[in-house]
Amino acid sequence: MQPKTVSLRTFVIVVGILTVAFVIGLAGIGRIEITPATVDATTPQYRPQEFTYITQEEGPDHPDQALLSSIYEGATQSVVSIQVRRSGSRSQDPTQGMWGQGSGWVWDEEGHIVTNSHVIEDAVDIFVSFSNGRWAEAELVADDSQSDLAVLKVEAPEGMVLLPLERAPALPKVGHYTIALGSPFGLDNSMTLGIVSALGRSMRVGAPGLSGRYSLPEVIQTDAAINPGNSGGPLLDLSGRVVGINFAIRTDERTPFGTGVNSGVGFAIPILVAERVIPALIEDGEFVYPFLGISGRTISAPVAREADLNPNVLGVLVGQVLRGGPSAEAGLRNGDIIVRIDGAEVRSFEDVISYLVMQKSPGEVVEIEVLRGRRSRTFEVELDARPPVQAGGEAAPQVISSGEAIGIAVDEVSDEIGRIRRSSARSGIRGGMRVWIVTLVGEEETATVLVDALSGEVLSLEVDSGN
Repeated sequence: MQPKTVSLRTFVIVVGILTVAFVIGLAGIGRIEITPATVDATTPQYRPQEFTYITQEEGPDHPDQALLSSIYEGATQSVVSIQVRRSGSRSQDPTQGMWGQGSGWVWDEEGHIVTNSHVIEDAVDIFVSFSNGRWAEAELVADDSQSDLAVLKVEAPEGMVLLPLERAPALPKVGHYTIALGSPFGLDNSMTLGIVSALGRSMRVGAPGLSGRYSLPEVIQTDAAINPGNSGGPLLDLSGRVVGINFAIRTDERTPFGTGVNSGVGFAIPILVAERVIPALIEDGEFVYPFLGISGRTISAPVAREADLNPNVLGVLVGQVLRGGPSAEAGLRNGDIIVRIDGAEVRSFEDVISYLVMQKSPGEVVEIEVLRGRRSRTFEVELDARPPVQAGGEAAPQVISSGEAIGIAVDEVSDEIGRIRRSSARSGIRGGMRVWIVTLVGEEETATVLVDALSGEVLSLEVDSGN
């Protein structure tokens, strides 16, 4: 059976320069392609919120053989191999049909097991095998495709005590050692060693052919070998604490069966995300994400040139404000440049995603500072809940209203013609593009403004002083 393969993108609309392929490491679970895939070439050094990082004083700083053996002996008691029989298996014989394998680990003494959502996708039967060779049938408590996390529940085999892994209270730093445990290619109780290669990656998750897929923030990049079957297993620090959950690799290499193999670039869901999502899955069966209702892209040199922005303007260029969404209701518009959120400087779209997912909830209010033309404006946005993902591809583009187009035009020319006595807008086509042709009549001058009906960008401005 084909492995589960994933390509990822920083956000639904985030535009980057590198297009690469990502592979979700799950042997025998079914192949899924998600394209195109985009990842920033460098790790952002800036964060809009203050994270706590693990310091060397909190644990060992060098992985000698005795330490690694000690971590292995202690942690493997809490790491499990997961076997899944998928729906679609024609055989009624439980030993036959489509089987897949992944990894997981013990979350608490109540029998909750953490793994990846893609590991248990379309599962009919789920079995958990422990390092001592015993196994138990598992039930699915809940899963969340937007974080690629799932929670299983098992009853401990007779005579066994379930031992949860300790979870790190903070993020590791780049250069810190990491240990990946799991069942690569079905080889149970395997251990690999590497370092944190980068932090702050943002990766698009979820099945292809769905609209409304979102990005997972603060992903840990590691060069510890991660292969198909490692999905759902823990990424540990040198104190044996979980810092992440392994879930994807980038690779151009394939086995003869089409399975992606490790090429030194693996990815783990940060434990700080799991600490928000997993308790909600256990208690409520779901985690509700906050929703700002915009799409946009990080301002880079190419983006700034394309949008005719001043050099070295940092922030997020809003490409589209969802009509009726929280940002639209607050007054944000296409073409705004987000420079701060709740007073913290914004330098990338990843900053915005991370802040919302890690610290905010639906119903809370965030303060968004934007640059609009020559002015700085601040809006209070009450966050909504993310819309669910849907089959059928990307949603149709939103067309701004005539009133929105007039508002954009007024912002553009109010300094040019002063008080506006009358305004009107009519739709039209220019160069194959749908536009609003806005007329603004001032005390002595009349302005005609051409506004892109999809992006809200001002395409042209003419001022006539003959009235």
